[in-house]
Amino acid sequence: MKRIKYLVAAAAILTSAACNADKGTNGATATQSELPTVQAPANGDWSQSVIKTPEGGFLMGNPQAKVRLIEFGSMTCPHCAEFDETGVQPLIDKYVKTGQVSWEFRNYVRDGFDLAASLVARCNGAKGFFPMTRALYADQSNWLNRIQGTPQPQLEALQGLPPNRQFLELAKVAGFQQFAAMRGVPEAKSAQCLSDENAVNQLVQMTSDVTGAYPGFSGTPSFVINGELLERTATWQDLEPKLKTALGERG
Repeated sequence: MKRIKYLVAAAAILTSAACNADKGTNGATATQSELPTVQAPANGDWSQSVIKTPEGGFLMGNPQAKVRLIEFGSMTCPHCAEFDETGVQPLIDKYVKTGQVSWEFRNYVRDGFDLAASLVARCNGAKGFFPMTRALYADQSNWLNRIQGTPQPQLEALQGLPPNRQFLELAKVAGFQQFAAMRGVPEAKSAQCLSDENAVNQLVQMTSDVTGAYPGFSGTPSFVINGELLERTATWQDLEPKLKTALGERG
């Protein structure tokens, strides 16, 4: 399988080294895949429509929206959790529900715990991805503290496990399975997801594809509008004006 360096030490998990997209980047434009036409929801609320994209992300909203927004986010990234807390609800309420903007989230995995959390978030497919992702972000400080409190030798021992065991054991340290079980994903099912090497490979591939598609990529969260990587945009305050410009709105 493809491999990245899985960092399981608590100090590595809590670093923000790859979790700050406030720095300037060289904008890049990438070719976007064709998305299917989806029938509008009966009540007109496009946030109820979620599909998996060919790149492996999950897209909420009208696939044929005028503005296609892609977020690259890491589950262990505090800046990403902050954006989820402050920006996601207005993004959905003001732009996604109306069908003007589609929002695709692509996991960018920075370490083993990030990958384990991503596997759990994706375990119930399109219907459960956004609720579980948002719940994990809301609880991020708690499970990061749990990881930080785990003895260093125990964390280091996990690095030698095969992939079909490693992420299951990492999830146990963080308490992901119990967390997911309380939100409708039985532990037996999450164990299968955490042991799925194909799913691991897809996340690793999706992560490695980012820098090839967007050479200016500098960290998470990062955003792409209609194929163009945005510069100095990691907060809702920075992102919303760019959405309005893409929609042709003034002010």
